[in-house]
Amino acid sequence: MADERNLIPAHPKKRDFTGELIVPAIRDAFIKLDPRVQLRNPVMFVVEVGAVLTTFFIGRDIAIGVYKTVAFNTQIALWLWLTVVFANFAEAMAEGRGKAQAAELHRSRSETTAKKIVGDKTELVPAPQLHKGDIVLVEAGDTIPGDGQVIEGIASVDESVVTGESAPVIRETAEELNNVIGGTRVLSDWIKVRIAADPGETFLDRIINLVEGAKRKKTPNEIALTILLVGLTIVFLLAVATLEPFAIFSGTLVSVPILTALLVCLIPTTIGGLLSAIGIAGMDRLLKYNILAMSGRAVEAAGDVDTLLLDKTGTITLGNRMATEFIPAPGVSEDELADAAQLASLADDTPEGRSIVILAKNRFQIRHRDIEKLGAVFVPFSAHTRMSGVDLPGEEIRKGAYDSIEAYVTEKGGAFPPDVRAVVEKIANEGGTPLVVAKGPMVLGVIYLKDVIKGGIKERFAELRSAGIKTIMVTGDNPLTAAAIAAEAGVDDFLAQANPENKLELIRDYQADGRLVAMTGDGTNDAPALAQADVAVAMHTGTQAAKEAGNMVDLDSNPTKLLEVVQIGKQLLMTRGALTTFSIANDVAKYFAIIPALFVTTYPQLKVLNIMRLTTPQSAILSAVIFNALIIIALVPLALRGVKYRPLGANALLGRNIIIYGVGGLVIPFIGIKLIDLLIIALRFV
Repeated sequence: MADERNLIPAHPKKRDFTGELIVPAIRDAFIKLDPRVQLRNPVMFVVEVGAVLTTFFIGRDIAIGVYKTVAFNTQIALWLWLTVVFANFAEAMAEGRGKAQAAELHRSRSETTAKKIVGDKTELVPAPQLHKGDIVLVEAGDTIPGDGQVIEGIASVDESVVTGESAPVIRETAEELNNVIGGTRVLSDWIKVRIAADPGETFLDRIINLVEGAKRKKTPNEIALTILLVGLTIVFLLAVATLEPFAIFSGTLVSVPILTALLVCLIPTTIGGLLSAIGIAGMDRLLKYNILAMSGRAVEAAGDVDTLLLDKTGTITLGNRMATEFIPAPGVSEDELADAAQLASLADDTPEGRSIVILAKNRFQIRHRDIEKLGAVFVPFSAHTRMSGVDLPGEEIRKGAYDSIEAYVTEKGGAFPPDVRAVVEKIANEGGTPLVVAKGPMVLGVIYLKDVIKGGIKERFAELRSAGIKTIMVTGDNPLTAAAIAAEAGVDDFLAQANPENKLELIRDYQADGRLVAMTGDGTNDAPALAQADVAVAMHTGTQAAKEAGNMVDLDSNPTKLLEVVQIGKQLLMTRGALTTFSIANDVAKYFAIIPALFVTTYPQLKVLNIMRLTTPQSAILSAVIFNALIIIALVPLALRGVKYRPLGANALLGRNIIIYGVGGLVIPFIGIKLIDLLIIALRFV
């Protein structure tokens, strides 16, 4: 079943660092050297300005015939340029993973031809020319030309181009299965689709815009971190600027290239070079889980969510009440009740009617009825009688509400059994719907209709609870029914008889208490609450209004997918914190590499601070610059994949980051710079 498949959490596809991503990323890394692009990242802009200045002084020295320091300064300039290129490469890799999918979607949209139905004919038109309300025929092998709803037919559809899921899904006229996405492909049979969006407003257009990471806006947390990095850069810029007069006073010759190298090594270039990649990769990781984030702000906010509101129908439950049990009256066998219930439901095209037929078929293998041979005349449901059924030669079978069947049986001269009445009351108290079946004056028993909880959802709610997230079910059902479903689903609390205003008020109350609220929903009545929530995950099978109100769309329509959303949000924040800690610790280590080596000739006492035992001042400076560039490229995989999420408290996470990334940021540069120093001396680069 498609619904069961959708409850299986998607897993990220391994598509990092493939040739088709690396080659364009290398090209884009050089294109991004444009100063107008670098201005978006002030730290790397300073590095690029330093590379330009160093290159200028090399040219000046060559022009005036001073060749003594040209070779050394050229190496510094080369590694400064590579530092900028490596940072650009990290950002280009993050963007490239989305652009690769966007390019595929662009091709899918532009090359698709639609079979538009006009009257009793079909016309071939380009998919981008379709408008809302147009009806198209899509047959096996065809690409669905636009978003819409199935109005006729049934087909197996491959949605992997959008969702990444290889297993096909069934799309038909049933409400929970009728939404189709433009750009997906019909594998078998045929469907007629009513287009639901005009050109430029389709879900496919939104996906393309979203996955092209370059268009993403910075989040508040990212902006705050950028301000911190700029502040540190200014502080070190002023500190380095004061070194030249100090060096002149002490008799030390310090060139502009050397001061530039010192500045680049001291400012937080590591996190500055990886910051954009971390943010873009956070949105891309959500896409791998079949969740479209409309903004980086939503991904970031997800990391702090502590309250989750879930709509019941279609979110926690499958959406329609289903037959789950046949409860016979005294003296009646269960298979006799099932046989009569199925006969009465064969012409019932409602989800409830179909579920009765399926339950009888699966439990008692009742199938292959010859309606004509039976001479059956079906009685459709009437709001007046609140019953439906079938007339057979010599007998009548009816199914319907308890009071309606009681009146029907009494009219036929029968009596309603007290045991059946007790069953009806029990089902009602449990939040279910009892349908009573009668054959003439004889009551055969009760069909138990109930909201079916999506498989595995209770365990997922337990995981959310362990992550510190409170789950609240909101429903329009009465309190008794809501309590029964809430207990079965395993949510922490519920709001019964809820209307859109109640949902909105509940979210505002929690937000007023300082809580960060997430909401999942699929209906138009959920749209106001989705718009108010800090993180709003709309189900893909839901209405267009819900999807437009949400800042995320779950293509699998699995409400418990919020666990992945929260984990990725926390992972995004943890990755930034970890790499910031590493970067600052890095700077401390590089300080000990360069400063003692720089002034050791004038002040021999500084030799005691040269704890790395670097060979010469030139090798120390060059080693630090090379390490500064290489560490960025070494951390690209971590920036893209993120720090592994662990459900720990803030203090535990802080302590862990300090131990792993703080201590690591101190130790690794000492080892790396020393090894590079030995290699430089061995190769006689200085």
